[in-house]
Amino acid sequence: MLGVGLCLLSATAFGLAALFGKECFAAGFSVSSMLAGRFAIAALVFWAIVAIRRPALPAPRVLLTCLALGGLGYAVQAACYFSALTRIDASLVGQILYVYPAIVLVLALVLRRERASRRKVTALACSLSGLVLLLGYAGSNGPVAPAGVLLAFCSALTYALYITVANGLPEDVDVYLLSALVCSSAAVSVWLFGLSTATLRAPSLPSGWLWLVPLALISSVVSIGCFLAGLRLVGASTAAILSCLEPVVTAASAIAVFGDRVNAGQLAGAAVVLTAVVLLRPVAAVGRCDAGGEGGPGKN
Repeated sequence: MLGVGLCLLSATAFGLAALFGKECFAAGFSVSSMLAGRFAIAALVFWAIVAIRRPALPAPRVLLTCLALGGLGYAVQAACYFSALTRIDASLVGQILYVYPAIVLVLALVLRRERASRRKVTALACSLSGLVLLLGYAGSNGPVAPAGVLLAFCSALTYALYITVANGLPEDVDVYLLSALVCSSAAVSVWLFGLSTATLRAPSLPSGWLWLVPLALISSVVSIGCFLAGLRLVGASTAAILSCLEPVVTAASAIAVFGDRVNAGQLAGAAVVLTAVVLLRPVAAVGRCDAGGEGGPGKN
């Protein structure tokens, strides 16, 4: 169950991003400057690993796809997500974002990369129902800004497309090289955007740099590397549904670090999401066996 474990580890690391990002914003980082620093640090780490491993470069067309995944996919998704957090309540952002597993599953079925199964559909229903409970009971802190809702939907759609395209890459592309290319192109894309909009600025408090490091190492290096590796083992839709553990981690860490209070509805939602994770474990195993037999990534 290596693929399941990698996806869950990635979701845990991603789940901490909101907390690290919140501290970065409090220290004076703008969205573009924070993301540019985050991706740049992560890219340096991945390139150091690549220098040691020395994997073969992919074909030019695959190389361009990898760069587009970062510069047009991951950078846009992250920018929309963190920008939405500055406009509407975090619980609403999370609830909108986590429609992406359903989009990924639909895309996988349309592209005939995966087959629908009762267990997978049930797991998807559990994850979505659990997220509605978990995030719906979190409440809202004011009127909803349409721009924030639109940004959150754009984040969900972009992430679904990112996962779908990444799942279609050849299996011989080194995961660390892929991660280095994604982070590098994302860093350049965000930096150019910040430069053109004059939104690049250093934090007003030195603590901002201290929070940027875990955001880059934990919520980028660990999360991206583990997710891309797990994606190859379990397939796009399974990886997406397993990633629904992320808001559970975010809620738990907020309670532990900031003393946030949780109600019975949120606890019920967390339990339902974890049920979806348990349901998917045998599906991931079967999917990996089928992939090996058919020669395609994540067929199930």
